[in-house]
Amino acid sequence: MADHAKSDSPAVQAQLDRLTALSPGRDTLGLERITALCERLGNPQDLLPPVFHVAGTNGKGSTCAFLRGAIEAAGLKCHVYSSPHLVRFNERIRVAGKLIEDEVLAALLSEVLDRAEGLQASFFEVTTAAAFLAFSRTPADACVIEVGLGGRLDATNIIQKPAVCGIASLGIDHEGFLLAPEEGVPEMPPLERIAFEKSGIAKADVPLVCQKYAPSMLAAIAKQVMHAGAALRDRGEGWDATVYEGRLHYRDKAGKFSVPLPLMVGPHQADNAALAIAMLRHQHAFGIPESALTAAMEWTRWPARMQRLSPGPLVDVLPVGSEVWLDGGHNPDAGDALAKALEGLAKLDVVCGLLKNKDAIGFLRPFADKIETFQAVPIPGHEHYDPQELCSCVVEEFGIKDAVPSLSVSDSLHQLAQANKPVSALICGSLYLAGEVLRLNDEVPS
Repeated sequence: MADHAKSDSPAVQAQLDRLTALSPGRDTLGLERITALCERLGNPQDLLPPVFHVAGTNGKGSTCAFLRGAIEAAGLKCHVYSSPHLVRFNERIRVAGKLIEDEVLAALLSEVLDRAEGLQASFFEVTTAAAFLAFSRTPADACVIEVGLGGRLDATNIIQKPAVCGIASLGIDHEGFLLAPEEGVPEMPPLERIAFEKSGIAKADVPLVCQKYAPSMLAAIAKQVMHAGAALRDRGEGWDATVYEGRLHYRDKAGKFSVPLPLMVGPHQADNAALAIAMLRHQHAFGIPESALTAAMEWTRWPARMQRLSPGPLVDVLPVGSEVWLDGGHNPDAGDALAKALEGLAKLDVVCGLLKNKDAIGFLRPFADKIETFQAVPIPGHEHYDPQELCSCVVEEFGIKDAVPSLSVSDSLHQLAQANKPVSALICGSLYLAGEVLRLNDEVPS
């Protein structure tokens, strides 16, 4: 999908408009088009520095952020490709530590689009090829690549020799793509199919590092790993980590040590950090000292993941002493993580907008007991739950009496401000909504 990408740069916007017009309008999974496109570009995916390839339902973006944090803390340069962006399209492509410049981005998109003629390449395929081209032309020590959708048939999976692969938390999401019947793929329960798709990034003689999952899911992963000739390093066997006495304690066959807990909010971030550490420890392209791992725990930030908003035009309408949290989680697994992150906090005034294809009740149920009031908002430019419909669901499912529709996040906060006392608010439900919130509050990721 085009993600309704916008840019303040006329040159970049011209190419984004061109891309939107030429792409088929939706992501169609498969490696045929990206393979053909990259061949026309000279196969830039084969010219990258050591690649850290990360899949997962939730947590893969944070894992990539921890990887980048540790690599840069070690004094190395790192490319990063992630999606979606929150405010500016440039956020998707970080070249040797810096967001790609508008002039360079416009030229790359133009070059790729010229070569993509007749391929019916999707929005994501074109942008992936542009990222690979950028990374192949600028020296760096490492390249962190986040899977866009699934893994097995994702455009990023054209990379044949990564240094290491990783799989973060797994859950149900993007069912229309990842659970669709497919010739040659045996029928299996939904979570096993998700595990099958994500572990499709496994490559011959490359370590695949993963979290701990249900036995049936791990069995699906192990089968994919064996078929690929990869080396499985699952949590609890190949490595492990636990939190106690206020630190993250890690161990593997090479030794054990501890680092501070991540400053990012939520116990799930310790799991994401542990996966990043395990990936770094199981690759052999370069070494990362423990001091860099420690620094990464303190330095790493990832926008819209239980982010406390700073003073700004959007939140300053609230009384002094108010706090506003922002989270882009949008599926049941993310709801579980959000519930754990909210432990210890008082009840919250929740402002929520969700895309129509999401399991709204499954997302909200884990932290429903934390909802004091609920306002549902639209997500402009995207097919979303009708705010009145979402409020009715919340009232019926959870018995929350104060649930009302709102025209926007801004209107919601103005409504909360009328209480004339400090409030604790959570804005959640969609990364698209989160991006709009960051834009309105002048907190553009850099």
